[in-house]
Amino acid sequence: MPEGVDEVEVWIPPLVTVPDVPGTLARMTSLRLLQTVTAGVEPYRPHLPDGAVLCNARGVHDAGTAEWAVGAMIAVLREFPGFVDAQRRGEWTYHHTDVLADSTVLIVGYGSIGAALERRLEGFEVDVVRVARSARDGVHAMDELPALLPEADVVVLLVPATADTAGMVDAAFLARMKDGAVLVNAARGGVVDTDALIAELKTGRLRAALDVTAPEPLPEGHPLWSAPGLLITPHIAGSTPASVRRTQRLIRAQLLRYLAGEPLVNVITDSY
Repeated sequence: MPEGVDEVEVWIPPLVTVPDVPGTLARMTSLRLLQTVTAGVEPYRPHLPDGAVLCNARGVHDAGTAEWAVGAMIAVLREFPGFVDAQRRGEWTYHHTDVLADSTVLIVGYGSIGAALERRLEGFEVDVVRVARSARDGVHAMDELPALLPEADVVVLLVPATADTAGMVDAAFLARMKDGAVLVNAARGGVVDTDALIAELKTGRLRAALDVTAPEPLPEGHPLWSAPGLLITPHIAGSTPASVRRTQRLIRAQLLRYLAGEPLVNVITDSY
């Protein structure tokens, strides 16, 4: 940290979390606004100093993350990774694959990214089922999830990392998914029980696409690397030029609001 960190009123942390968040925030005794460039705020929320407001970057990564989710589910269903391997071997491995058309896509955590994903799924001839923390028009409550899982061909995770969502995709959750279904995680690695997922993948009953893992970064030799039916990307869903542009616009507008004493956007409350 630079000299004078105790005088900082506004902190915009980098995309990659700094090593010592509790120690850094403890030194920011004048902090009034912590504006993240991510939708997730779990590294900062428990250590926020009194008198400071925490805001996230809700919306800036919607396009990139939703686009990744569509690409990931198509890649797994149409077996693109396997065909890439065959291309490297110079083999013509013709066979039928699954298809996204006529599928049911279950979006778990239907917020702004979920809405962006649904817009991108228009035209793919799928049925979209929406689940959020609480029910609203056209959206199921989280307690309805167990009954919805057996009907879904693709389950997309977009929930925030909270105490309620930690490990929510456990062995029981995965067991309720239909044979051949695809799990797509664009949320946080800790939402999924890694060992339970590996066990299901090894049976060949389920497939998955992960942009986030637990642990993360995924270390060399971890069983996930060699798990069958799995596509892994290194947490890049929202790492796009579109996200950078939208982040810059959000930060500029937020700083102008702060300087003018106007209400801030994307304020994180106790209810997230």
